[in-house]
Amino acid sequence: MFLLSQKPSIADHYLAELRDINIQKDRMKFRRNLERVGELLAYEISKTLTFRSEKVETQLGMAPSRSLLQPVVLATIMRAGLPLHQGFLNIFDHADNAFIGAYRGHNIGEDEEFEVEMDYITSPDLTGKTLILVDPMLATGSSLEKAYHALLRFGIPAQTHIAAVIACPEGVNYLQQRIPQCRLWLGAIDQKLNEQFYIVPGLGDAGDLAFGEK
Repeated sequence: MFLLSQKPSIADHYLAELRDINIQKDRMKFRRNLERVGELLAYEISKTLTFRSEKVETQLGMAPSRSLLQPVVLATIMRAGLPLHQGFLNIFDHADNAFIGAYRGHNIGEDEEFEVEMDYITSPDLTGKTLILVDPMLATGSSLEKAYHALLRFGIPAQTHIAAVIACPEGVNYLQQRIPQCRLWLGAIDQKLNEQFYIVPGLGDAGDLAFGEK
C-alpha cells in the first residue's frame, strides 16, 4: 500500500483544500484538486510499471528512451470518480477507459451495511493489461470490490491498482482481505466510518461537491 500523506508534499495542500468547507464551495476548485491528487497518484504508480527500452529520432540524432510495456486501462465509478479519473488520464494520456455506474442501494441486514447497485458498465478488453481503478473515497470498499469483479468479465488484467483520495481503516482492511492481488494507492487514511458509512473526518459527498446535489 502506498500513502501520499506519509511524507510532507504538495499533496497535503491539495488534500487540505479538498476538506475545507469554505473552499469546497468552489466546485471548480474542488474538481481541480481531485484531478491534481489523481495526477500525483498516477505518477507514483507509473514508477512501478514495466518499461521497454527504445530509441527516438530527434532532429540531431537518436536518443535513448523508454515506453510502457503493457497498455493501461483507467476505470472509475461515476459520477464522483470523474475528476480523479481525469487526473489519471492527464498522465496516462494514451490509456483506454472503463466506466461503471454504481451506487448505494437499500440496507440488507446486519451482516452487510447496504447493497451496492450497479446498472452500467463499459470497458475495453483487459486481458494482459494494467488496470487502474479509481474512486475518490474508499469507505466500506464494497463498491470498489464489486466494480473490480464486474470488470473481470472483460478479461483478466496482468496487474491491478486501486487508487483513492481518502480512505478509512475499515475499507482498506476489507479490500486487502477480499482482493489482495490489487495494490492500493491512497492520498490519506482517516479515522473511521460513522453510522451512515461515511468517512470521518473525510470531506463529505465527493459527487455532490464536484457536480451539485442529486
